[in-house]
Amino acid sequence: MVNIYMTAEPETTRIGIIIAVISMLTMYFLYKEKLRVGRKLQSAPIISDAHGTKTCFYLSFILLASSLLYELIGIPYVDAIGSLGIAWYAFKEGREAFEKASSGNITCGDDCCE
Repeated sequence: MVNIYMTAEPETTRIGIIIAVISMLTMYFLYKEKLRVGRKLQSAPIISDAHGTKTCFYLSFILLASSLLYELIGIPYVDAIGSLGIAWYAFKEGREAFEKASSGNITCGDDCCE
């Protein structure tokens, strides 16, 4: 938000785009493999970790989308909006984790150990 107030524009987002693409590919592969192994071993912790990896995939997607929008359209504050999207998503996931922990319902979801 300081960048918006100071009217600072990013120098480039090309490196962010490259990192986001690499991260998305890596996280997708890790998510699928962790889920496969977790189901095969019937391990709720591994499946839960896979869902955490899926969250990282979504965060990388938000980074990629905001960086691409800046590169293509040139609106200087799209990256800041992307940062707000990342912060909102991280807050939502953290709140959900705290709610599960306080309720004692610590499971990895409906598709756990099918």
